[in-house]
Amino acid sequence: MKNKTHTNRDMHYLQLLSTSFPTIAAASTEIINLEAILNLPKGTEHFLADLHGESAAFKHVLKNASGNIRRKVTELFKSGIRESELRELCTLIYYPEEKIQRIKEAEPDIADWYHITIHRLVSVCRDVSSKYTRSKVRKALPTEFGYIIEELLHERPDDIDKAAYVSGIVDTIISTGRADDFIIAICNVIQRLSIDQLHILGDIYDRGPGAHIILDTLKPLHSWDIQWGNHDILWMGACAGNNACICNVLRLSLRYANLTTIEEAYGINLVPLATFAMEVYKDDPCTEFYPKLMKGNDMTEKYQRLTAQMHKAISVIQFKKEAQIFKRRPEWQMQDRCLLDYIDYKRGVLVIDGKDYEMTSCNFPTIDPKNPCELTGEEMVLMERLHHSFRVSEKLQKHIKMILSHGCMYSICNQNLLFHASCPLNADGSLKEVELYNGERYKGKDLMHNIGMLVRAAFESDTEKDLRLYARDYFLYLWCGKDSPLFDKSKMATFERYFLTDKSMYKEEKGYYFQLRDSEDVCDRILDAFGVTGENRHIINGHVPVHASKGENPIKAGGKLMVIDGGFSQAYHSETGIAGYTLVYHSRGFELVQHEPFLNAEDAIQRGIDIKSTTRLVELSAHRMMVNDTDKGAELRAQIADLRELLYAYRHGIITEKTRL
Repeated sequence: MKNKTHTNRDMHYLQLLSTSFPTIAAASTEIINLEAILNLPKGTEHFLADLHGESAAFKHVLKNASGNIRRKVTELFKSGIRESELRELCTLIYYPEEKIQRIKEAEPDIADWYHITIHRLVSVCRDVSSKYTRSKVRKALPTEFGYIIEELLHERPDDIDKAAYVSGIVDTIISTGRADDFIIAICNVIQRLSIDQLHILGDIYDRGPGAHIILDTLKPLHSWDIQWGNHDILWMGACAGNNACICNVLRLSLRYANLTTIEEAYGINLVPLATFAMEVYKDDPCTEFYPKLMKGNDMTEKYQRLTAQMHKAISVIQFKKEAQIFKRRPEWQMQDRCLLDYIDYKRGVLVIDGKDYEMTSCNFPTIDPKNPCELTGEEMVLMERLHHSFRVSEKLQKHIKMILSHGCMYSICNQNLLFHASCPLNADGSLKEVELYNGERYKGKDLMHNIGMLVRAAFESDTEKDLRLYARDYFLYLWCGKDSPLFDKSKMATFERYFLTDKSMYKEEKGYYFQLRDSEDVCDRILDAFGVTGENRHIINGHVPVHASKGENPIKAGGKLMVIDGGFSQAYHSETGIAGYTLVYHSRGFELVQHEPFLNAEDAIQRGIDIKSTTRLVELSAHRMMVNDTDKGAELRAQIADLRELLYAYRHGIITEKTRL
């Protein structure tokens, strides 16, 4: 047999590998283990988009695994238990702490209930853990009950020889008063193992009241990623100190009468803004700025008026701060969005290309017609205070660091290309080159990658000063720039919607990606450019709500594009007719789960009311997919090849086995 030759680089790597696998036996065992993992079913991936602060619905979808847990419970027990018992068991799995308390208040024989319930929960846990290795399941188990759960999972009560053993474990759990804690622990394990990988396709922030709760919920999850959305980028820009982004964040929060995340979660002090607004706009009806109240919001008329005043105050400052950046960055070609410069303040009209546009109002007490984009002294002081509040908010900084560490502009996972909104295209469907810092131009994958690097540069202390300042400004372009992959429209007509009576001026022309994305050829071109290969490859997006109530199909381009923004946010329910999608990718293919509005956790606990969901098969795999068919499989095969190289080195004396003391 011809001897293999190893370069110095190879030898260095093999020496490092030998520290983890110091003997032939250790390396061989790991190869056996990895080869076995390749033959397990593929883990279940869940894709969600545009959560927009709807924390209660999001948490419930995680708890019920988009309806997957109920399906498994139904299949497992079939006709063995009544519908009411099945509903109770599912609710217990979703909300164990709360449900146990209610059951204990009503159940006459709690010991018997404990026995039955624990055995049922072990069966469910055994089922959801069946596609994982014991090692992976063990890592998901709580330290306190890890050994006990593992024993119960791998011993069946129908085994006559072990029946007494299993029964004894359950009896002891109950007799020692640990049944409640054990049930809570195993329910959490079921939830955790029901979703192997969670993909968030952007827009955690804005509109709903619980973006911070969503991020707190994501923090302990074992495997999740995010593809940044335009609303996430806005908050990231605010956190980085972009004042125009800070104004936009506050404006949107005031527009939807939702200050919970701003004030309660992140401790942003809005008293200076309220004081300023009440003084400057005390005689202004601020009609255009009254908040959009969601169902259940019983805000008083007095507080609505204050909110409208604050809303107008921050909007005017926003238009000024945006114009300052647009003028500082002429290469963006956005000076035409400095609309305060186009107002004839004497006549109260907006003048564009010699044409007058009637305004709803023209009361701007803080604007100097000679220098309309300059802040007054009071506005400067206010902006400094708001800037400081965002920069020193410890929780906001931690949440943005999470988003940075778990995400980027795009991701490729198991032949699926994930990004939030678009990939800029030319009219012929070819990838469009977009200018970034210092005139550098990129398209497709390179564009997405370099935007991600630019975003990170805004947060890195060792970034060169000019680049850091540009990166901080660039958050605004990502939010509303024509060629931004997160916007991709002709303009953001915020000013027009507030102040112009001509509704034709509200129109925002969508970019070519949105016009051409139903073309299989265009989608193939994008997938090729990103290096996504395989017969069953897809683009998965969010961003634009799918109007399901009007018959719009979220599956486009012959199945190559899936748009999964189904209107998770309550603000979109009337527009989409549903309350969001979950795309589920398991070992047998893709399923799209369509959700109806979630009422509240109390109803789910008290009455066993689950989110009503409709599941449709999107794509069935020709064979059941195993780990070997996934990206993880490719990684494991590479590891196996390296370990075989190490075995060769051991057996031929190239590297000496190490005996651990």
